[in-house]
Amino acid sequence: MSRSAPELNRRFEIAQRHSRRWTATLASVLAAVCLASSAVADVPDAQKPEVDHLLEYIRTSPCQFMRNGRQYPGERAYKHVLRKYNYFRDRIATTEEFIELSASVSTMSGEPYWFICEGEPREPSKDKLLGELERYRENGR
Repeated sequence: MSRSAPELNRRFEIAQRHSRRWTATLASVLAAVCLASSAVADVPDAQKPEVDHLLEYIRTSPCQFMRNGRQYPGERAYKHVLRKYNYFRDRIATTEEFIELSASVSTMSGEPYWFICEGEPREPSKDKLLGELERYRENGR
């Protein structure tokens, strides 16, 4: 069944209107996604050097980092804590929350993390990192 030119033109115009609506809707959705992803929480810019310092402190520590009963060198501990930081970044608004969520306790077992340094009693990583944060702040960064 052949259609007349006016009928085809009418159908084409309808299709164009629907296409414009879909394009506008898609553009709105994409804009919302971009805004949402840029609104991810994180420590304020002024505290980012603190987090960076603590990550570097973990990475270069001569101590062992114990989690879930196993000891790891600083480099491996750093990678683990960095992964957790990236995972929890949208829930972290302060350096202290970084320590609490990323570097203090296993989310799997609930067991605390520990620093084990030669010649010293083991220390909960939360206490060790809060102490290092305090020293960092007192020394004016």
